[in-house]
Amino acid sequence: MAHGDQYKQDGKATEGRKTFFRLISYLACDKKLLTVIGFLIIIGIASNLLGSYMIRPIINDYIIPGDFTGLVKTLIILAAIYIIGAAAVYIQYRLLNKIGQRTVMRMRTDLFNKMERLPLKYFDTHQHGDLMSRYTNDIDQVSNALTDSLSDLLTSALMLIGILSLMIYISPILTLVTLITVPLMFLSAKTVVKQSKKYFKAQQETLGRTNGYIEEMISGQKVVKVFGHEKQIEEDFDVLNQDLKNKSLKAQFYSGLMMPLMQNLNTLNYVLVTIVGGLLAIFRGFDVGGLAAFLQYSRQFGRPINEIASLYNSIQAAIAGAERIFQVIDEDTEPKDSPEAIVINGVKGDLKMTDVYFGYKPEKLILKGISLHAIPGAKIALVGETGAGKTTILNMLPRFFDIRSGEISIDGVPIQNIKRDSLRKTMAIVLQETHLFTGTVAENIRFGRLDATDEEVIQAAKLTAAHSFIRRLPKGYETQLENDGANLSQGQRQLLNIARAAIADPAILLLDEATSNIDTRSELLIQKGLDKLMKGRTSIIIAHRLSTIRNADKILVMDHGQIIEQGTHQELLELKGKYNSLYQQQFEEF
Repeated sequence: MAHGDQYKQDGKATEGRKTFFRLISYLACDKKLLTVIGFLIIIGIASNLLGSYMIRPIINDYIIPGDFTGLVKTLIILAAIYIIGAAAVYIQYRLLNKIGQRTVMRMRTDLFNKMERLPLKYFDTHQHGDLMSRYTNDIDQVSNALTDSLSDLLTSALMLIGILSLMIYISPILTLVTLITVPLMFLSAKTVVKQSKKYFKAQQETLGRTNGYIEEMISGQKVVKVFGHEKQIEEDFDVLNQDLKNKSLKAQFYSGLMMPLMQNLNTLNYVLVTIVGGLLAIFRGFDVGGLAAFLQYSRQFGRPINEIASLYNSIQAAIAGAERIFQVIDEDTEPKDSPEAIVINGVKGDLKMTDVYFGYKPEKLILKGISLHAIPGAKIALVGETGAGKTTILNMLPRFFDIRSGEISIDGVPIQNIKRDSLRKTMAIVLQETHLFTGTVAENIRFGRLDATDEEVIQAAKLTAAHSFIRRLPKGYETQLENDGANLSQGQRQLLNIARAAIADPAILLLDEATSNIDTRSELLIQKGLDKLMKGRTSIIIAHRLSTIRNADKILVMDHGQIIEQGTHQELLELKGKYNSLYQQQFEEF
């Protein structure tokens, strides 16, 4: 579900409210603690209001008459009230912090779990740095709002109601005077909040783009330096950084403008109340204690309004972050397995594609009527120029993408009728791009089958010619790898990826130019290992070097999404067609 257009014109407020109440629903999982916090908030507010009101009897009943003993007793009671209020506030914030972090943990868990169920095309079309920004900056904004802002907003709202009620009780006339500036306060707050909301949302989006760009440049530093584009990259970053600075400045300006604006209006209000209150005390007999208490409430009256306006900015920033989080959570996952889908066991590896058509976009087909049949244990090689559709076929088999028409079956069962988890467990795939996780060498190999023993890990490494170089590492199989195995060569990283596939013991093996990043010497070693690995397994191989697929049972030559030639290595050479041309061209290059 795309939400990019939901914040246009009339939809802005509606979507903002939806996001806010959705955030509240995450908090609602801790209803009991929230009830306790609500009770503590009421105690804290009551102690504050009661403490301020006691100024009236202290002045009228003890200071003016000169009752020192009564004054001391009342001050002790007042101290006890404030201590109770302070304790309530302390416990309240401790519980709020606990609830806030638990809520954010649930959101982060939902976000991560959703990411694991998203189709691969989502990651192909979104910057990884921008996705990371949702886990960090956007989650932080939500965390700040949940642990502080929402509670303070509720406290300020209740405090405002309590203060207004006591002000009316003490003097309705002075209350009317106080309320003169309220419309001006709310009008000012509305104007400022409208602008700050816009810029906070823009700030979060720009921050995501900037993080995405930084992530790309960090991972692509070698390419940047090889081509000498450091200056260009710096200039591009300066544009993004400047845009982020401008958006942030505007967001913080409007956010910071709220407090001084409200304080000045509150001061004006205080002056008016003091003048009118003084006149009432002189000409209408209004008690001095009542005037002192009212002035105290008048001073406090602007504070909740200020805090509400200020906190609203913080909440808007959190809502902007939550929107981006929920955008990911609301994305469509991989289609669910059909109710009739089965778990397939004892797979032999009879793989068949019949008249398969596929395109990432309906109007642009990549595969056009592909048909192939690999009997159990067969080695099928796919060759062709870049963009011919070879890798797309491999993406179809584990259902990373679903075909538009035709049929793919394993052991006679259409793959749409097999549960995805079960289907993918029958296969192992080795891509041209290597990826290693932070952890030991053994843990990276064991990722192919988590219950594998240490001996099985070693056997998989030996099978794929990785054992010899692993032994030479500082700690052997316990050597720690970080940053995608940066302390290994490209060939060594690929050997570990192949060992990972070997330990999975799949019925079907998919190799997408698995040896293209390995030097010739390592390739000869690994080819022997791959031959052992492929023995008895159905293998689909995309080969960059045609010399590595000479012993394939069948070679399929692809061009523009179609199979134009097929046969053994020798048969295709004798055909004097596309394959022969590719082979001769590559032979000449080498």
